[in-house]
Amino acid sequence: MSFNFELKQTDADSLARRGKITTYHGEIETPIFMPVGTQATVKAMTSEELKEIDAEIILGNTYHLYLRPGHELIKEAGGLHKFMNWDRPILTDSGGFQVFSLSDLREIKEEGVYFQSHIDGSKHFISPEKSIEIQNALGSDIVMAFDECPPEPGNYDYVDNSLERTVRWAKRSKDAMSNDKQTLFGIIQGGIFKDLREKSVKMMTDIGFPGYAIGGLSVGEAKDDMLKTLDHTTPLLPKEKPRYLMGVGTPEDLIEGVKRGIDMFDCVMPTRIARHGSVYTSKGRITVRNATYKKDFNPIDTDCDCYVCQNYTRAYIRHLLKRNEILGVRLTTYHNLHFFIDLMKKIKYSIKEGNFLSFRENFYKKYKD
Repeated sequence: MSFNFELKQTDADSLARRGKITTYHGEIETPIFMPVGTQATVKAMTSEELKEIDAEIILGNTYHLYLRPGHELIKEAGGLHKFMNWDRPILTDSGGFQVFSLSDLREIKEEGVYFQSHIDGSKHFISPEKSIEIQNALGSDIVMAFDECPPEPGNYDYVDNSLERTVRWAKRSKDAMSNDKQTLFGIIQGGIFKDLREKSVKMMTDIGFPGYAIGGLSVGEAKDDMLKTLDHTTPLLPKEKPRYLMGVGTPEDLIEGVKRGIDMFDCVMPTRIARHGSVYTSKGRITVRNATYKKDFNPIDTDCDCYVCQNYTRAYIRHLLKRNEILGVRLTTYHNLHFFIDLMKKIKYSIKEGNFLSFRENFYKKYKD
């Protein structure tokens, strides 16, 4: 069996839950955060370092890998796992969000999306079938159905038509699957409209997938609207299947998503802000490259046991960043990813011990963003 989800425990006072996903390349304890490896690399990190911080699964980007170096080359190399020297699970997105973000460079049709490369302006076409072909070649463990991610704030009629197209594309994605070592997830759309989210869940679950992702959030809507949409949508999804909240991932988002029954998360935030000199700590986010840390000889976070916090100071890391030394970005990235993965471990433990809401309350007492 290449895929299985076991629901181990549900919190008595919230929708938080623990589970285990089994894939062809290994097991994943949920809830889980997936570092984003857009270009077949989690920026600034080696595969060995990702294992040091106990990353159980990473995400690869179909759109970018299709453009460079090309899915056929990666297939020739033995698949994405061998190409990037990563033997644990990988999830690949469908390319739908990246195509959506091109805005003026793409045209959406029933057959698929025509677009121009953001790199050189060359013309391309991705359909549900093409997206699956690319992901089959990449050899990821979890594959996402091709979808349309409508803009926010969305026009009701447009979002309705868009989600119906996403459902039709999901059927075509499912029919195109050809690798029994891979598992296809469907994507729920519908913007912030409750009835459209209900409609999307009904239509997607009628098709039937081993797991479901909630897409179309964190694309410009207010945080309160995102949480209300999760409050309404997540309980509609099958309890016995994993739930993935796509592209959402500040520390607060992880905690609030888990509270609402989400099992899987990904986000570029920890690596992106690290490249700009910002880091997460148990007391909140700080920008370590700021002058206030010039003579600060404390670790990034005194409550953190990661390699960076055990060996380097804020002052040293600031110095590296100000001098544009590569090591500075590597250290901030390592710490941020460790912070996220460690946070998920603590969340899992709190669910196991039956005190998740107490953990959440104590986290917020210290954490100030």
